[in-house]
Amino acid sequence: MRRGVQMKTIGKAIARLTLATAAIALLTQPAAAREVNESMNASKDGRVSISNTSGSIEVQGWSRNEVAVTGSVGDEVEELEFERSGDNVRIKVKVPDRNRRYRDVSADLVVRVPRLSSLDVATISADIEVRGVKGEQDLQAISGDIDVEAFEGDIDVETVSGDIEVQGDSKTAQSDLQSVSGDIAAERIAGDVDAETVSGDIGIADSNFERADLETVNGSITFRSGLDRGGRLDIETVNGSVNVDFMGKVSARFDIETFNGRIRNCFGPKPERTSKYAPGWELSFTHGEGDGRVTIATLNGGLNLCMQ
Repeated sequence: MRRGVQMKTIGKAIARLTLATAAIALLTQPAAAREVNESMNASKDGRVSISNTSGSIEVQGWSRNEVAVTGSVGDEVEELEFERSGDNVRIKVKVPDRNRRYRDVSADLVVRVPRLSSLDVATISADIEVRGVKGEQDLQAISGDIDVEAFEGDIDVETVSGDIEVQGDSKTAQSDLQSVSGDIAAERIAGDVDAETVSGDIGIADSNFERADLETVNGSITFRSGLDRGGRLDIETVNGSVNVDFMGKVSARFDIETFNGRIRNCFGPKPERTSKYAPGWELSFTHGEGDGRVTIATLNGGLNLCMQ
């Protein structure tokens, strides 16, 4: 009898535990997302502004004079504002009072815009990806990666915590790239570039510049690109190596200095010690007609300088 009573008691306990576990799962599982599928007419070269708190934003350029939004928003998102005023289209994921905690206020959106549109995209905790948009682009994320195609329009890309990747088409433009904690990589861009990160590497490849300004505090810098006649290249890092490999001929005055690191130069003269009492090296010379300017400085790290 006692064994039977014990088995019944254990059975009831298991049943209660199962019910409790199921209830907790129902309470903690994400709320169902709401599907989005909206569109409106737009100017062929207007401005599209997009704001999202968390999730992801993917922007695609297309041939229609229309802005279309698809994807999903969290069940606790108040609304997706989608409106036009003249040549400007605004898309905003509106969330409840930020002083309260909500489980599902993220949104994953795909936004299709006319190819010649200009973009303003801002996120708090969301990645941004842009493809096929030829106008100017202003992209900002607090916590998220940014991956963008760049054409002839100027781009301003900034993230506090995240990586930046840029793929260009070798058209001349202004590129401003900034990350506090993250790597920066750019290919096939041209014109002017400012790339700066506090903690991260910078890599610039297959590009050509009138002016390039590259700076990192903790990270390496790699420049494998060309410099226009009369162009300027400025590179600075506190803790990290520098590798410069010019694509094609370069004509410039060079001023290079390291505090704690060797300089290896595969063209021009050899570097000299800054002092017999210090570990630093310096190198100053003119290559070609010297109509451009190259300055490179690193505090802790070696430097390689070459020309293809």
